[in-house]
Amino acid sequence: MPRYKLSYFDIDGGRAEPIRIVFHAAGIDFEDNRISFAEFSEMRSGLRFNSVPVLEIDGAQITQSNALSRYIGKMAGLYPADDLQALYCDEVMGALEDLTHYIVRTFGLEGEELRLAREKLVDGWLSVFLRGLDQLLIRGGGEYFADNRLTVADLRAFVQTRSLCSGILDYVPTDIVQRLAPGLFEHKERINADPRVKAYYATRP
Repeated sequence: MPRYKLSYFDIDGGRAEPIRIVFHAAGIDFEDNRISFAEFSEMRSGLRFNSVPVLEIDGAQITQSNALSRYIGKMAGLYPADDLQALYCDEVMGALEDLTHYIVRTFGLEGEELRLAREKLVDGWLSVFLRGLDQLLIRGGGEYFADNRLTVADLRAFVQTRSLCSGILDYVPTDIVQRLAPGLFEHKERINADPRVKAYYATRP
């Protein structure tokens, strides 16, 4: 069995959270290397793209969160075998990665600059992506995005909508998902109740 070490920030959410959930769902042992932002600054220059998450497989570094989700997802049975359903799954994960880029652009801002940037985000790209993801959920049948079952796309969407509803992002209304994408909000509740997801969060402090 290969040795897996996943390095990412010590936060509840973010790009590595779906990968952590999939590892747990698959029952695959891995080192959950949770780093501080100070530790990241020290190790950043030694990372291929100066970013995390990074998965080490027997010491070899692999990057790109969606690629990692697919790789582990296949081992966990949480990625579609059908090519079209896999495409649907990838479309959702790609859209969520695009949305993450827009959100990350507001990190590090303060005061009035932060308020204006987040309000622009809410009225612009955040609304566009939430409505678009709601449509993709309808295409998938309303309960899941692809394959009529839980996949890595559902986990990535769940982590994102859970974050948006938590109030962790200042000036982003906690009811924005429920208002703009009610199906997506129900999806968040459905995935949260999945035994595999509940089992993962039961391991967290």
